[in-house]
Amino acid sequence: MNQGFLTYPHIDPVLLAIGPISIRWYGLMYLLGFAFAMWLANRRADKPNSGWNREQVSDLLFLGFLGVVVGGRIGYVIFYNFGLFLDNPLYLFEVWTGGMSFHGGLLGVISAMAYYAYRNNRTFFGVADFIAPLIPFGLGVGRIGNFMNDELWGRVTDVPWAVMFPSGGYLPRHPSQLYEAFLEGFVLLLILNFFIRKPRPAGAVSGLFLMGYGTFRFIVEYFREPDAQLGLFGNWISMGQILSTPMILIGGAMIFWAYKYNAKSLNTQPANASEDNK
Repeated sequence: MNQGFLTYPHIDPVLLAIGPISIRWYGLMYLLGFAFAMWLANRRADKPNSGWNREQVSDLLFLGFLGVVVGGRIGYVIFYNFGLFLDNPLYLFEVWTGGMSFHGGLLGVISAMAYYAYRNNRTFFGVADFIAPLIPFGLGVGRIGNFMNDELWGRVTDVPWAVMFPSGGYLPRHPSQLYEAFLEGFVLLLILNFFIRKPRPAGAVSGLFLMGYGTFRFIVEYFREPDAQLGLFGNWISMGQILSTPMILIGGAMIFWAYKYNAKSLNTQPANASEDNK
């Protein structure tokens, strides 16, 4: 084995253990993502004429967090291990075995946003455009958590920065978790938060998020080890790419629709005029 490659450093997935209670690095990353989203959302809500206040932000993010966790788990089971679920339906609740799907989490968040919009007399796109720029940071730190957990590594390669992961057979592999952290986290965060510096038509911001994430995920899938249990189309296309393609198409259609039909009603005013905005 070429010793010029990087050897994965031993990282205990448990950050802190006190008796039967343990805090894992991956769980900490979820908390960091949620805390950053809360900070950024409150910062935006505090601006004049934002249409939001901190109590509304707290309610929305709580529902969004539930959507991520519940949708992420259900999505992982359905998209990636449906056969195992059919053999053992209780597998859905075995969260300690690991397994979360971004695309399932996204569907969970969309459901949470739709419920929040309905209950609070807001437009769906008003809610979606507010929450979309909050998401990338959490995606980025989540991928760092995957790296620290020695999971979801990339394909075997001979690039100088290849990493030999223990669970990957100590073969030199793309650190695809870090590629995703950079693109889906840092780059997408900058793009979206630069984009919202000017008023945009309803649906444009959330459309850009869908198209941006879908594009970055589709690209990184070429470097990420495909799921062995799926074996899709001779491994030349992955489940992640199949699920990301509709995101790219829908996101692009949303941006086109927003600028064609909503350009006269830019998001400069509150999404509703209910008592909640007082």
